[in-house]
Amino acid sequence: MQIILKSKNLTITDDIKKYTEDKINSLKKFIDILKIKSEIGKDTAEFFVEIEKETMHHRKGEIFLAKGKLVLPGKTIVVSAKKDNILSAVVAMVDAFQVEIKQYKSKNKESIRRKQRSSKKFTIA
Repeated sequence: MQIILKSKNLTITDDIKKYTEDKINSLKKFIDILKIKSEIGKDTAEFFVEIEKETMHHRKGEIFLAKGKLVLPGKTIVVSAKKDNILSAVVAMVDAFQVEIKQYKSKNKESIRRKQRSSKKFTIA
């Protein structure tokens, strides 16, 4: 899995980059396609992450936004999270991705089960 990290209105340090990559790599255990590499040497899954600092007009201090985009077969998952800390925004984004990936997987399993049930009805009748 290739992680493409961008920033807006702030500079990303090595610590933030490493922390973000570690958190996103934890999503590999939820979905198998993120583990697969193609024969050409290019990763099959690309993960786009943008971390930005909101404008300075907020009265309550700095607000950070973490956006992520993951392209899966049949679906593109886009998630964003706003927090007052960069690291907590990244954690909230990864948690939202976990929920979306679990829904994606259960939907695929359920559609397979529906097809099997309908074929079973035809073979019995």
